[in-house]
Amino acid sequence: MSTTIAPTETATAIPTYELRGEPEEEPAFTAPCGFQQRHISVTLDGPAIFTLAVALVLFIHFLGSHLTEVLVSLTPIFLLVRNDYHNFINLGPGGTPSTFQGYLRVSWLRLWALRDPFSAPKPDPDRVPSQGILRRQALPYRVGPRPLVAGIAPQRQLDQHGSRQCYLSLRRAMETLSIRNPLKFGTERSCIEKHGLALFARHPLQTNCQGEICHVHDSDHSMHMCLHPDDIREILSKGWGQRHPLARKDSLLHMPVSHDFVMVYAPRNEQELQITYKIIEAAIWYILAECVELNAFSNCA
Repeated sequence: MSTTIAPTETATAIPTYELRGEPEEEPAFTAPCGFQQRHISVTLDGPAIFTLAVALVLFIHFLGSHLTEVLVSLTPIFLLVRNDYHNFINLGPGGTPSTFQGYLRVSWLRLWALRDPFSAPKPDPDRVPSQGILRRQALPYRVGPRPLVAGIAPQRQLDQHGSRQCYLSLRRAMETLSIRNPLKFGTERSCIEKHGLALFARHPLQTNCQGEICHVHDSDHSMHMCLHPDDIREILSKGWGQRHPLARKDSLLHMPVSHDFVMVYAPRNEQELQITYKIIEAAIWYILAECVELNAFSNCA
């Protein structure tokens, strides 16, 4: 009998977690799909140019020049919004509903996004633990360029998707940790992402959402987690991830994620999988101030 945690309803409609039976089953998909992010491109052939010219003449004749100017000015704005909305939908399901209302919310939050996702936040001297752990065994540099990343909620890795075997190894390692330490850990659907498996702490020192330590995305196999600023600096400098666009402190606006929230790129092979385990261990250290060894339970082909 294994142990995971599942949401139960409370009077305030905020989910809490209790023990339940078998861990979540592995998803049945075979491979991640590419996320299409299109730029605006308008191509006009001869008939289209003729039709457009006639339409402008008719608009000016029947509507007047001023109203025609307004229509012409609004057309590229409409095309921009339409293209941006489709790019948002193409990122797939995430913490924000894939609706026009969700798009408007993301568009508002985008105004407050980080300008530089590769600079680490400053440590809080009053927080425990006071230091990170990744510098004890410095991470190697990640091979190759950084992957392309797009979106806010959801935030997705557009290329260099990790292998399915590495993704399944991550899931099994998280589930096995919760089974072996049911009083400290549990696994369930992500409280932040609303999709994908997440590892939770029973008694966290600090938390982004209900004690969530990290979650892995079913679609692109990347991860999100909270890390100590020291460890954030380490993964940023070695190319293993980047900060979430909304991971900033703002006295006027409440951000949906904390300033220590980062994306960790999908592992592509066994060596990168082992590094990802170390980064998850650092996330556990940051949430619980305990050193936990996350061993690989299946090799990545």
